Amino acid sequence: MYKKIVVKTDPRSPDFKVIKMAVEILEEGGILIYPTETCYGLGVDALNEDAVKKVYIAKERPFSKPISIAVSDIEMAKKYAIFTPEAEILAKRFLPGPLTIALPKRKIVPDIVNPNAIAIRIPDHPVALAIIREFGRPITATSANKSGEPPPYSVRKAITSLKERYDLAIDVGRLRALKPSTIVDFTKEPSPLITRKGPIDPKEILRVLGIPEEEWDKHIMP
Repeated sequence: MYKKIVVKTDPRSPDFKVIKMAVEILEEGGILIYPTETCYGLGVDALNEDAVKKVYIAKERPFSKPISIAVSDIEMAKKYAIFTPEAEILAKRFLPGPLTIALPKRKIVPDIVNPNAIAIRIPDHPVALAIIREFGRPITATSANKSGEPPPYSVRKAITSLKERYDLAIDVGRLRALKPSTIVDFTKEPSPLITRKGPIDPKEILRVLGIPEEEWDKHIMP
């Protein structure tokens, strides 16, 4: 059922043959383990409903729990999300990087990914960005592990956690153990609402947006 191919490449200067192999897997509706600046992620064509189902199955994740997507740049992001001026300020300041921005979605995004909104990442990793650019479409951006388990920082950990439910794994060695991305949600009140604290300090985000310090607490979930 799964191809279970592992390939190694240089994280700073990835082999184009590896990138092409990843794109072929995505085009076939396959499932990919790929590196990001935080942890290894699990990627499929985010616009292919059958492929997205594979992510839920591989992770043993409830279908009621939305999945983020990864894009290559802000221009691509705007094809799938409706940006506010504030969201664009954050995107230009912190992306690519460990930030996820949740926004109202455009109709092109399947409901299986998220029925109401869409959370977008631009990963700061040469391999991830090269794959998305060559593919030309968004891919899913969720950690490559069974739901509820710690994020994987090695391909072996990802493969073990997923019980070998993958087609291609791109191994760039052990990643730095960074927390998953900070999530800023512009679809909830009070907007913006920081729903997950990650590598980017929530206070820095609110400072960039010009939100008064006395109001910070209500914009940061405990």
